[in-house]
Amino acid sequence: MNLEAKLRHVMDFPKPGIDFIDITPVLQDPVALKMCLEGMRDKLLELGPIDLIVGAESRGFIFGAPLAYMLGIGFVPVRKKGKLPYKTISVEYELEYGTDILEIHEDAVKPGDRIAIVDDLLATGGTAWSNIQLVEKLGGEVKGLVYFVELAYLNGRERLKNYKVESLVKIT
Repeated sequence: MNLEAKLRHVMDFPKPGIDFIDITPVLQDPVALKMCLEGMRDKLLELGPIDLIVGAESRGFIFGAPLAYMLGIGFVPVRKKGKLPYKTISVEYELEYGTDILEIHEDAVKPGDRIAIVDDLLATGGTAWSNIQLVEKLGGEVKGLVYFVELAYLNGRERLKNYKVESLVKIT
């Protein structure tokens, strides 16, 4: 199955000039979703031993939690400012279309934990870089980042050049 063909392009969302890649058709197709999760799981296994998966709100949750379950490890949510109930650390980051603040519980990652960051899409690398900063502030070791889709033309991989980056679908 060609997973790229299952993606829907939504022009001018959330603002003019943005070509939003909608993963919903993949999520709605049980065969495509299974293929996607199994492919991402295989990429995670290539990273070597990992203790936790970190996924950012909200689409990182869609892939990160089931992948953590599949691997028998824990999942750590990274959320937008003010959404986590316990003490947090935060980082401001730039999106393709603005800025935002992400937070993680201050006790979510322990020093020396081996972390994989999982998300649906790599664009400019802003969200990924903020996740890396949060993990490393807590003493975790980022073993790599795994994505369903990579927008290669936005050069997000360049921003993450010191880390192992894997993606199932690369759009050039």
